[in-house]
Amino acid sequence: MSNPTDQHASETPHDPIEDLVHSIPIVLPVAGGVLIFLLAFIAISMA
Repeated sequence: MSNPTDQHASETPHDPIEDLVHSIPIVLPVAGGVLIFLLAFIAISMA
């Protein structure tokens, strides 16, 4: 009988999401800061 682990080991596709996971702790606070700045700018300009 064939060994199913040999077939699955060579067929694992590359997941591009795994490349983005390492940058999430940097990107999320920066994006939040930019969003807060833009909302404050809009509020000041409308006042």
